[in-house]
Amino acid sequence: MTSDLAHSFHPTLLREYDVRGIVDETLHAADALALGRAVGTTLLRDHQATRVAVGYDGRHSSPMLEAALVEGLMSTGLHVVRIGLGPTPLLYFAVHQANCDGGIMITGSHNPPNYNGFKLVYGKQAAFGQQIYDLGPLAQSGKFFQQEGSSEKLDLMAAYVARLVRDFAGDRDLKIAWDAGNGAAGEAMKLITDQLPGTHYLLFEEIDGDFPNHHPDPTVEKNLADLKALVLEKGCDFGVAFDGDGDRLGVVDGRGRVLWGDQIMLLLARDVLTRHPGATLISDVKASQVLYDGIAALGGKPYMYKTGHSLIKAKMAELGSPFAGEMSAHIFFADGFYGHDDGLYAAIRLANALKVWGGTLASFLDSLPKLVNTPELRFDCAEDRKFQVVEEVRKRLQAAVAAGAAGAEGTEVNVIDGVRVSSDDGWWLLRASNTQAVLVARCESSTEAGLERLKAQLAAQLVASGLAAPDYSAENAGH
Repeated sequence: MTSDLAHSFHPTLLREYDVRGIVDETLHAADALALGRAVGTTLLRDHQATRVAVGYDGRHSSPMLEAALVEGLMSTGLHVVRIGLGPTPLLYFAVHQANCDGGIMITGSHNPPNYNGFKLVYGKQAAFGQQIYDLGPLAQSGKFFQQEGSSEKLDLMAAYVARLVRDFAGDRDLKIAWDAGNGAAGEAMKLITDQLPGTHYLLFEEIDGDFPNHHPDPTVEKNLADLKALVLEKGCDFGVAFDGDGDRLGVVDGRGRVLWGDQIMLLLARDVLTRHPGATLISDVKASQVLYDGIAALGGKPYMYKTGHSLIKAKMAELGSPFAGEMSAHIFFADGFYGHDDGLYAAIRLANALKVWGGTLASFLDSLPKLVNTPELRFDCAEDRKFQVVEEVRKRLQAAVAAGAAGAEGTEVNVIDGVRVSSDDGWWLLRASNTQAVLVARCESSTEAGLERLKAQLAAQLVASGLAAPDYSAENAGH
């Protein structure tokens, strides 16, 4: 070990779930080099690692960062398995398939083209929280392992595609539209659709770090406009879209209507519970009550947990859950799969679940209770204030419920991640983002009048903590 390699990361670089920055502003090749040294040292010291997989997405800066990262990893004595360009789930697959002790994916996910970052795997589990933050002091100390390592290039794309296609059990005459958004899932998407039965129409499968057609974030409805048009033009059964690194998906039915993450989950849950009756299925605090009630009605045990793909994966492993997902459409299968989020695999399982449902995706969406809600509302709040606000709201609400205050009758306060307040009108949520200086809120009710009352309760709590009420003018009620 030596201390002359000390390096300081930009204070915004190390995040709760990943490492992320703006290329040539807060993220440089030197950061990738130091990250490789720090992660390599951690894997050797804490996990007795010998092999680590590295992959990268289609951003213009990714090859440069990959080269520096690999140099750093090898300098600690590790053997690096370089899998090249592909989606993040290919990296997760490589960790299992190539018998690696960890992995790093270079990806900016769904962020703008000038962003990039790293998703970390220690052992077979995603690293998060303190595991990531601890890399900062280690890099500052410069006390890295120094040994001669090695590397090899390994093309696993064909094996990955074969693994996904193997689990297809849907109707063989489906007509499906696919949109990669010029993201890293493009090549795998084309190879998968070449091998699946049915008829497939592809959009923007060419990987292009400029994202020339639309931004690769399928949770924003405007980014699904091309997919909706293709579904309607070709008379498809449904359409799927993927984010920039392919670990999330968006879905539209045959009428061009969007299914959001919790709605996708409920259809998939029907399929999973046929093989795992009574199983515990996990989602995050932002998901609709319809999902939790629906899982229970199907005989499953719904489990509400914190938002964050790394946190959900860890909780799945802890509880032995076969299936989980987030409102953001990270979908996780341990039922016949590895327990990680893979948008392409989720699309295949969606086709299977439709066969179990026995109808169209449109008929499934029509079968769900009709609710009114706000979208995910995000509003600025200082980094040193956001968690304090949530704590103030929690204390006031729990005190009111305990005292039997007027208006608090029948109110339940869930504090697993922020505060989620349930009443006869529905529910509202307030939580602090783990990655940005913002508060996140959402309200859902079965009636417009109930929604207005919930919004008023949320606004009153924020005002009581010295903040302005949320601006609901741009909301997209109904999803």
